[in-house]
Amino acid sequence: MELDFERCYRAVDSRDQRFDGWFCTAVTSTGIYCRPSCPAMTPKRENVRFYPSAAAAQRAGFRACKRCRPDAAPGSPEWDVRADLVGRAMRLIGDGVVDREGVPGLASRLGYTERHLNRLLTAELGAGPLALARAQRAQTARILVETTDLGLAEIAFAAGFGSVRQFNDTILAVYAQPPGKLREARPIARAEAGTINLRLAYRSPLHVPALLDFLGTRALPGVEERDGNSYGRGLSLPHGSATVTLTPADRWVSATLRLGDVRDLAPAVARCRRLFDLDADPEAVDATLGADPALAEMVAKEPGVRVPRSVDGFEMAVRAIVGQQVSVSGARTTLSRMIRSFREPDTLIGFPSAAEIASLPDSAFGMPVARRQSIRALAEAVADGKLDLNPGADRDETVARLMELPGIGAWTAGYVAMRAIGDPDVFLPTDLAVRRGAEALGLPGDPKTLSPYAERWRPWRSYALIRLWRAS
Repeated sequence: MELDFERCYRAVDSRDQRFDGWFCTAVTSTGIYCRPSCPAMTPKRENVRFYPSAAAAQRAGFRACKRCRPDAAPGSPEWDVRADLVGRAMRLIGDGVVDREGVPGLASRLGYTERHLNRLLTAELGAGPLALARAQRAQTARILVETTDLGLAEIAFAAGFGSVRQFNDTILAVYAQPPGKLREARPIARAEAGTINLRLAYRSPLHVPALLDFLGTRALPGVEERDGNSYGRGLSLPHGSATVTLTPADRWVSATLRLGDVRDLAPAVARCRRLFDLDADPEAVDATLGADPALAEMVAKEPGVRVPRSVDGFEMAVRAIVGQQVSVSGARTTLSRMIRSFREPDTLIGFPSAAEIASLPDSAFGMPVARRQSIRALAEAVADGKLDLNPGADRDETVARLMELPGIGAWTAGYVAMRAIGDPDVFLPTDLAVRRGAEALGLPGDPKTLSPYAERWRPWRSYALIRLWRAS
């Protein structure tokens, strides 16, 4: 990734928060790297170096600023938008794949050799997959050191380090102090046992009502719930189950995580960020959509509308199939009935797995035979590994494979691509609510006319879709 020095330096000089996560500022005279909005005195030009990632700055020998916490900045929105190998790799690294499966596992998932993957990531980000994963481990370890009473040896392995020595050396290199001093230097009120409280940063603005209304209307009893300005749900993570409560605030979302296994902290954080679309660049989105007179007033009144995504691609695909040609409330009723086949909704727990859904008797589905067969085919494909619905999946390939399954057409595949895989440029012109919303805004409601009109909203048609739904 090429960084224009003058543009980056102007962002640093003005302490522009919009650029947090896009790049890091390293200062040769202090050996420290910061986020662009760091409140410290602007360094001299000759002492500044810019890096595309925290991992690249760490690799060059710089340590994280204790004041602005650059490792806690929002992630680059580029990885949400890009569907190429680097974007897919970054989403999988964020989900902890390297910690669980190593670089060979990451390369295998992406279908490339380790050497080619390392070369591409280094060229784009200044660091390979191991260095990128190391930077993430350091951040995970810092959170655990500061917010839990776990022993430091436990934290080392929970964060993904191979040894306590590696953990100590990394924390010292990144934060310029050993783990014990890090815990003493920044004391934080400890949460109850098994609970971790943290803040998930985002780029303002964030239209909270749009996000919570969307998720709350579709909340499934026993899986998720909305309580005022908070949203909670169960999570199925690589090492066990968990629950999270997310409460939006100014500049961050407060997250309370209750993990069955602390090794799941990094993937839990990544999935929560993805669910609330926290790494988006709302100003770029709103600038494009607001340029259309039909959307300009709505964008001005409701800046920062996000695309509610998902924590589980399979769950979202099932929801999409059940939601075919039925109302939101009807789909919610059907899904709730399916979940009750496994348990009563007295506590929050993650959505059933593909294998569990595939094993359900016909009587548990409560839907037409064709739709039931579609869900069974989907569940079997996911359980057998023939269909990848994770955020690092190839978008075009996933859509094509979805449409090979019985009963899945363009609407269902597009909905899954938008919410499960994170495609920011999906448009569903045949959707009834989309057509109604378009007509309410004075746009053509006919799919054949609306679809070419929507080309002006690229590459943010998914965000336009959410706004049309809100207008319907």
